[in-house]
Amino acid sequence: MLKLEQLSFQVPADGAHLEIIDSVDLEIPAGSFTVITDPNGGGKSTLARLIMGIEQPTGGRILFEGEEITALSVTERAKRGIGYAFQQPPRFKGLTVRRLLSLAAGKTLSKEVCSGYLTAVGLDPGEYLNREMDASLSGGEAKRVEIATLMARDLKLLIFDEPEAGIDLWSFSMLVESFRTLRQAERSVIVISHQERIMQLADTMVIIAGGKVCQSGTRDAILPKLLGEVDGKKEA
Repeated sequence: MLKLEQLSFQVPADGAHLEIIDSVDLEIPAGSFTVITDPNGGGKSTLARLIMGIEQPTGGRILFEGEEITALSVTERAKRGIGYAFQQPPRFKGLTVRRLLSLAAGKTLSKEVCSGYLTAVGLDPGEYLNREMDASLSGGEAKRVEIATLMARDLKLLIFDEPEAGIDLWSFSMLVESFRTLRQAERSVIVISHQERIMQLADTMVIIAGGKVCQSGTRDAILPKLLGEVDGKKEA
């Protein structure tokens, strides 16, 4: 289980402090697929970076599996089984997808094992195993390779920060199928997103507004209300 207690994050602004995350209390159940969403600028991506340790909170605590990890570095959190996928996956010229998967796993993986990870994210191993992880891959392809590397690491908690950003409709459809595979594997997953198709996969949903949790609960309890609000704004 991931637990946030009175988590806060401030930044200097015009001689004062701007509260990006404001005293957030939140529990993410183990094995759940959780989607965190918000109006633009509500703080959801900052919350993901705080959980991974990319940013350090100015107040509160983060606990993972009963251990306080608030002061731990990104590397130390990774060793405890937390992984993070960026909006724009890094590129590595000269590094093949197969080699990248082995590096992620921390050991040399067989062709068959690597092929299994690529198949799970909707990529043809024959086409992608020996491709370089460089600019020749589209945004959607790179993101699916990144998901495969997280699978190879056998993580306890996977965090995805707006994975739909900058990819085309076909790639997005394949991305949703990759998340469906993760959900069926019963891994703990947090996805920062405002896409309805990703929200439909959620076990639990959290809505952040003004740096605070304004709603949290099951998908069936939260999503109909959220979609109703969005539709109402569109009609207005």
